[in-house]
Amino acid sequence: MYTYEPKGVCSRKIDFDIKDNKIVNVSFLGGCNGNLQAISRLVEGLSVDAAIERLKGIDCGGRGTSCPDQFVNALETLVLKK
Repeated sequence: MYTYEPKGVCSRKIDFDIKDNKIVNVSFLGGCNGNLQAISRLVEGLSVDAAIERLKGIDCGGRGTSCPDQFVNALETLVLKK
């Protein structure tokens, strides 16, 4: 299980697993519950690279980041070690 503390967004924690380069068991703590449930379900089963390609750079309210973008940061930092 990976755990990431996002910065600059409403959610406070992102938990997820990677199995065979596929994203599984994604959950966000805090933030916009309905939207974050949707993101979790939509990325379930995606490859790490596909999720990064789809979600990187999404902005929320002019913050320069968003919960999906922070999930990309989590993938790059914890999984890809960038």
